[in-house]
Amino acid sequence: MTTALRILVTGGTFDKDYHELEGRLFFRETHVQEMLRLGRSRLPITVEQLMLIDSLDMTDADRERILDACRKAPEDRIVITHGTDTMEHTARFVGGARLAKTIVLTGAMVPYTFGSSDGLFNLGSAIAFAQALSHGTYVAMNGRYFRGDDVRKNKSSGVFEERV
Repeated sequence: MTTALRILVTGGTFDKDYHELEGRLFFRETHVQEMLRLGRSRLPITVEQLMLIDSLDMTDADRERILDACRKAPEDRIVITHGTDTMEHTARFVGGARLAKTIVLTGAMVPYTFGSSDGLFNLGSAIAFAQALSHGTYVAMNGRYFRGDDVRKNKSSGVFEERV
């Protein structure tokens, strides 16, 4: 049996492009559909773009919008693409609603368009974890998953780990 899944796109490094003339990162469009195609995904997936913002610019109203989209999604398996700087905050916020769904947040440390991004691997891992884990909210980064209420980004090493 195949499980339908929804991907909610919020932006973050995952979807940033590089403006060569101005030397800055910016948002143009999500890369999720292309990533699913390159990953040869055969799972029925609905991609819903909520926003394209840097997670450092994310507000409580944005988190409410993400939670509302999770509530309204007909699927009970959801992946949220998100910037890594505040992913743990959104995971705790969404997890606090205790929805009867499996929600997995993921992102990238390097933009997908750079070619050496961890984004494709993280997206694939998040999709697999969303299908396999029980209901709850999680963060999936670099082949590992963490409970959404027990994760932090270690700013000095650049990896996600259990909160201490």
